[in-house]
Amino acid sequence: MSQHAAQFRIGEAAQQSGVSAANIRYYEKEGLLPPGAREGNSYRLYSGADVHQLRFIRLCRAMDMSLDEVRTLLALDWGRKADCDAARDTLDAHLQHVRTRLAELQALESDLLALRSRCDGSDATCHIIEALHERADAQQAGLPTLAGPGKRHV
Repeated sequence: MSQHAAQFRIGEAAQQSGVSAANIRYYEKEGLLPPGAREGNSYRLYSGADVHQLRFIRLCRAMDMSLDEVRTLLALDWGRKADCDAARDTLDAHLQHVRTRLAELQALESDLLALRSRCDGSDATCHIIEALHERADAQQAGLPTLAGPGKRHV
């Protein structure tokens, strides 16, 4: 029996792929993985190809790719030139997201360092907590509070 024909129950597929059973069900629901075949006792069964696809999904998610990016890459055929172009375009767009996120994280780091510098522990009150309360009040009033992250990608 080849690995692609092997049948794994969901727990075994989870162990083989490194993807939790809950995430396997979620990826099925999102259309990233075809629904597992069912045994007579209603247990889901997955092939070696399904386990490979789960590993592919896990790898892409570990690189902070969105479900839509993963879906795009899964739909591509590595033997077609046009699909190679589409894969490259998908990666280029993801790289831009990563660069944007890095800039946001650097701005957040600067803001956190400035906040941290407000208190050395020698005063009777904590100026960090004071500043956070001030920001919370400013947030309620609709004023900008942090130079932190914008819309999340994933």
